[in-house]
Amino acid sequence: MNIVELAQRIRTARVGRGLTLDQVAESSGLAKGLISKVENFRVTPTLPTLVKLCETLGVRLSELVDGLEEKPKLCIVPRDKRKQMERDAANSNIVYYSLAHGRAHRAMDPFELLIPAHGGRSVAMPHEGEEFLTVLAGRVEFEFDGKVHSLATGDSLYFDAETDHRLFNMTNKPARVLCVFLERGGA
Repeated sequence: MNIVELAQRIRTARVGRGLTLDQVAESSGLAKGLISKVENFRVTPTLPTLVKLCETLGVRLSELVDGLEEKPKLCIVPRDKRKQMERDAANSNIVYYSLAHGRAHRAMDPFELLIPAHGGRSVAMPHEGEEFLTVLAGRVEFEFDGKVHSLATGDSLYFDAETDHRLFNMTNKPARVLCVFLERGGA
């Protein structure tokens, strides 16, 4: 199942009903941190977690997962049809554009990231799976397990995303990065 699309559907249902994370946590009995991680596609929710979220949000489980198993052989996403995703807005001003949202059931989640000048993620955090990054334009800093690495246009890296990491831009110009997530496991 595609964790990114599922996360977006859960967030959309919550926001559409005017509920805060605190309200959903109180009503569902789930930890606020877990709900945030699910919405920010940092963990894959278990079936019991999904059921509690559905009950709290007043949606059927089938609404959340419908179509997530579809797997077209070819998925073309024109530049003007990219889907902007929000991810942990409290700790990051990076803009994520989904590059393959037309194929809901996929092993990889490719994104183009726009990191504003003097912006990025403020806190290093882990998530499930592995990740690949390549800098398309500009310069960025990448913190991994407490050590900071400078990356310039054309530089790439591949890493275990379950280690604390963050991407940020210390320059006066925005940067663009291609990011590919490979999720695994369930929470």
